[in-house]
Amino acid sequence: MSQSTRTEVARKLQEFGKSHGLPFRDILDPAMIEAAMEAEGVKFNRSLYTPMTTLCLFLSQVLDPDHSCRAAVARLVLWAAIRGRKPCSAETGTYCDARRRLPLGVVMRVVRQGALEIEDEAADGWLWKGRRVVMVDGTTLSMPDTPENQGAFPQMEAQKPGLGFPLARIVAIIALATGVARDLASGPYSGKETGETALFRTLWDGLRAGEIVLGDRSFASFFGIAGLSQRDVDALFRMHQRRRYDFRRGRCLGVEDHVVAWVKPARPEWMDEATYQSMPDTLEVRELRVKVDRRGYRVGELVLATTLLDAAAYDKEDVADLYLQRWNIELDLRSIKDVMQMDILRCKTPEMVEKEIWMHLLAYNLIRGVMARAGEAHGVPPRSVSFKGTLQTMAAFADALQFVSPQVRTLLLEAMLAAIAVHRVGGRPGRFEPRAVKRRPKPHRYLTEPRTAARNRLLLQN
Repeated sequence: MSQSTRTEVARKLQEFGKSHGLPFRDILDPAMIEAAMEAEGVKFNRSLYTPMTTLCLFLSQVLDPDHSCRAAVARLVLWAAIRGRKPCSAETGTYCDARRRLPLGVVMRVVRQGALEIEDEAADGWLWKGRRVVMVDGTTLSMPDTPENQGAFPQMEAQKPGLGFPLARIVAIIALATGVARDLASGPYSGKETGETALFRTLWDGLRAGEIVLGDRSFASFFGIAGLSQRDVDALFRMHQRRRYDFRRGRCLGVEDHVVAWVKPARPEWMDEATYQSMPDTLEVRELRVKVDRRGYRVGELVLATTLLDAAAYDKEDVADLYLQRWNIELDLRSIKDVMQMDILRCKTPEMVEKEIWMHLLAYNLIRGVMARAGEAHGVPPRSVSFKGTLQTMAAFADALQFVSPQVRTLLLEAMLAAIAVHRVGGRPGRFEPRAVKRRPKPHRYLTEPRTAARNRLLLQN
């Protein structure tokens, strides 16, 4: 990459960090972005919307509660006016074209590499018995009802044409210690090889040897655990509801805690013969049953399956406590979907939908990086820091950080990190809440026919 390109990347990151009150230069390494752009063959030109400018504006767009292209372009107009530069057009067309030209691969590389760097800097005390733990789970996202989106992400079959919305399924891998999103796979909601387990298999190569994966019962299959074991990755899943277990058999490790050999089943349709032959004929799995006596839990007991076979190093209670921390990924996905407003996407083509998802992931990881810095500076684990409180605090400091000197900005950033560390979550033993909402929705009628048909019917009535 040329020296001018490196200068452009560093300069834009510095300006963007000053404009939005985030220590991006410490979290989003310019060298990492340089490598991503070079790998994707990105070249800078004399256009106002260079790849770096577009990336920064797109990132500011998903961080802004308004989420609109108009507001993103307005921020660029303001930036140019403050610096006495020639004002750019407030029209959004050029910016939208630049977003389409920005390679998705650049964003994906930055998300994955940035997450690893944040996680590698995690303090040893944030790990579980000195080991890194990641969680896997899936959810769904809605998007505008356009023909392009319907073709790539069809709506649910139970909904009538013209009434539903395209639906995407995503599966994310999120670190337990820092909460950063390590990787993500997406696809249609239904169809062959579109389930959570199928999407998770596409992410296996991104896992690192020695890690532990937490997941719910849908991932607890022979081939799922065997595939992870081949990569030297341990698994801890809830037992699949169709698998039978008998604690009177196998090698006993304790009360309702034993190691048994799972036998390789017949080759599934999705697996090729070579991969099937590479799988072991038997797989040693530890099965254990634990009682759940915490108030508010819907289940009274859990049966777990894991490859953590050493009962001396990983006793039953520790394994059970680790699995209960899997709930954190439910909260993380809620932060991405609700707090960052990714539940309903805005882009109207599948290509831009993918970019929108990954840009939200980049923004989420940057916020998690700030939380990790705040936790490290003030001696608290990032998991105990409020995600929404962090976002609110950063928004409160953003305006002041735009127009101060470097010395004052450093002091403000220290104050911001201290304020973020104050907003804590967790540590609420015995807390339980009903799974219901109190506020009633507004009594609007539902649209039970395509909007065009409803509009034509109204015209006939008049």
